[in-house]
Amino acid sequence: MENKILVELKAVKSFYRKKQILNGIDLKINKGEFVYLIGKTGSGKSSILKVLYNEMEISEGQGEIVGINLNKLKYSKVHKLRRQLGVIFQDFQLLPDRSVRDNLIFVMKATGWKDSKAMENHAHLTLKQVNLSDVADKFPHQLSGGQQQKVAIARAMINSPKVILADEPTGNLDPESSQEIMNLLSAISKGGTAIIMATHDMVMVKDYPGRVLKCDEGLITELDSIA
Repeated sequence: MENKILVELKAVKSFYRKKQILNGIDLKINKGEFVYLIGKTGSGKSSILKVLYNEMEISEGQGEIVGINLNKLKYSKVHKLRRQLGVIFQDFQLLPDRSVRDNLIFVMKATGWKDSKAMENHAHLTLKQVNLSDVADKFPHQLSGGQQQKVAIARAMINSPKVILADEPTGNLDPESSQEIMNLLSAISKGGTAIIMATHDMVMVKDYPGRVLKCDEGLITELDSIA
C-alpha cells in the first residue's frame, strides 16, 4: 500500500517574541509512523509540535498537516484542524473541575459533536480502550499521574485522529507508568495513526523503536541509530 503523507513541512521558519526558533525545518511523516523528536531543551522540539497544532505561526516556508494548509488556516477554522489531531502534554492539562468523562465530552463539544447520548457512549468506549472504564466519574486530582496521562491519551484519541502529537508524555511519570503509556501509543500507531513524540527519555526511544529526528538549534537531522 502506498504511504500516505500526513505531515509535511518545507523550509519552515518560525519566531517567538522576535527570536527565531525554527531555522528551516523539512519534515515528512506518513500514516502510522512513530516519530521521535529528541534534543536538549530549547532545540525546537516543542516548537515543531506547536506549529503543527497551530499554536505557533509559520513565518517562512510551507506547512501542511492532514491535508490542511497551515499557511492559509484561518482562526475560525482551527477547530477543523484540531478535530483531526490529538495532542498530549507532559502536565496532562485536564480540566480539574470536571470528571474524567466530562473532560472527554468537553473536547467532543468543542469539536462539533451535538448528540449527548452519542458523546456519552463514545466517552465510555474510549475510556475502555485505555483501561479506565472504572474512573469515569472521578476527578483528575483523584487519579495517579499514570492514570491522568491515560485520560489525556483518551482525550487525544476521542475524534479518531490521523495524527497524535505528544510533548514529553512520560516526563512526569514513573518507569512503570511510562511503559504503559508507550504501549498504548505504540498500539495506536499500529492502528494507522501517526505519532510524533518529543522526548528526553532515551530509554523509551531504545525500547520502542521508531524514526528518530534530532533537533538542534531549530533544525532537524534524521538519525540511523541511537548510541
